[in-house]
Amino acid sequence: MKMLVSGAGLIKITKDGNTLLGEMQIQHPTASLIARTATATDDTTGDGSTSTVLVIGELLRQCERWIQDGLHPRILTEGFHIAKQEALRFLETCKIPIPADSKLEYLTSVARTALATKVGAGFKDQLAQAVVDSVTAIIPEDGSPIDLHMVEVMHMRHRLNTDTKCINGIVLDHGGRNDGMPKYLENVYLLTCNVSLEYEKSELTAGFYYKDPSKKAEMAAAERKSTDERCRHIIELKNQVCTKENGCTFVVINQKGIDPIALEMLSREGILALRRAKRRNMERLVLACGGEAINSTENMSVDILGRASRVTEEQIGDDKYTYVESTQKVAKSVTLLIKGPDEHTINQIKDAIRDGLRAVKNAYEDNCVIAGAGALEVACNSHLMQFADTVVGKQKIGVRAFAEGLLVIPKTLAENSGLDVQEALITLQEANTEARKNGKWAGMNLFDGKTIDPVAAGIFDNFAVKKSLLESCGIIAAQLLLVDEIMKAGRRGAGGN
Repeated sequence: MKMLVSGAGLIKITKDGNTLLGEMQIQHPTASLIARTATATDDTTGDGSTSTVLVIGELLRQCERWIQDGLHPRILTEGFHIAKQEALRFLETCKIPIPADSKLEYLTSVARTALATKVGAGFKDQLAQAVVDSVTAIIPEDGSPIDLHMVEVMHMRHRLNTDTKCINGIVLDHGGRNDGMPKYLENVYLLTCNVSLEYEKSELTAGFYYKDPSKKAEMAAAERKSTDERCRHIIELKNQVCTKENGCTFVVINQKGIDPIALEMLSREGILALRRAKRRNMERLVLACGGEAINSTENMSVDILGRASRVTEEQIGDDKYTYVESTQKVAKSVTLLIKGPDEHTINQIKDAIRDGLRAVKNAYEDNCVIAGAGALEVACNSHLMQFADTVVGKQKIGVRAFAEGLLVIPKTLAENSGLDVQEALITLQEANTEARKNGKWAGMNLFDGKTIDPVAAGIFDNFAVKKSLLESCGIIAAQLLLVDEIMKAGRRGAGGN
């Protein structure tokens, strides 16, 4: 864990690599370049920022002793390039296809692995299930890429973090504005609209002169009539679809305003009306509950209405929240509702959920996973060491340096778990040699330092993350090795000279 302290004294405790690199004040240009590479990897794949920093740093450290012995950096960079290409070829052979009948199980394991380092051990299973439910709900039927923007991540400072869950629908951060409106509705018809239901004066530049005060009252009544007429259209549609026999109810969610008189008219008919909904929520409501968003109340029919199994209004302190739960078994837009007792807990869960969503998305789109717990890095190290013997010339030094650099991942896992690093690494390498003969994998058990089968334990990494890691680390480390001087850049002639 790291503690970040801002200039204003605000404190943030986190172990998320992307959060640390994004908020740290980094002065050294080399460190800044490595940090930008790591954050770019995280932005692309959703994970791998910490691994990127570790591997690049270890690659540079492995090369340091060779450069001090007089070896030119160009030889090492050529070896890095050869090793990177061979490592990517080896990675292709390490893919574990996801069986169609066990897809949910594999996706849950990927989410659990991604979340295990971000949240507590007792909470990761529940959060992993919520993340998988959210992603699988928004998978397009036409095979197009998954749009994670269809998962609304919303937080409440309320109760415990174990109350975090996936809502098959939408949660709105406001409620009804009339005390007479119902707070709990079932079997709901949902009207989503962008219609002004508030009193509006005529927008004319001309002046009106009245000889009789009744004329002014008639003018005000005429202005009010248009708003009342829209409300009557909504009430007529409600009476058409909601009867005592079917027991259906009616909810109006409007992007524009609803004045008190219109709210009272709708309340008397048992209609729950929400005003000034956010545009993004209006778009998600149609995806989650069906129906059609309208801009006029004329010629409305049942086809424009969405359906919700339940609409509930909940008040927490001074804030109101409305839960709109879809009748569809799998909605096209869902809400991940984060709850926690304090801001630190909520921010920690939000960072974890971001990584978890991207991990599940990558695993689904790649349709394959990679064995975790340091298994890939140790196997790739062993493969590159054997491959280095076939390389002719000094470039084999760079290949071996690249292979040794990959071992920083299992070393760091052992160190952070309080294990003897050298003993745990040697045990893992010996187990990997035996496991690969049988086509299996050997990973590190962080509890006792022994080895486990990561596939049987459900410890998986993303193929996209590992591929991006191998590509970016080799390139950035090679570029940094070829830098022979750091110069301060500036405009020529600045300062009036």
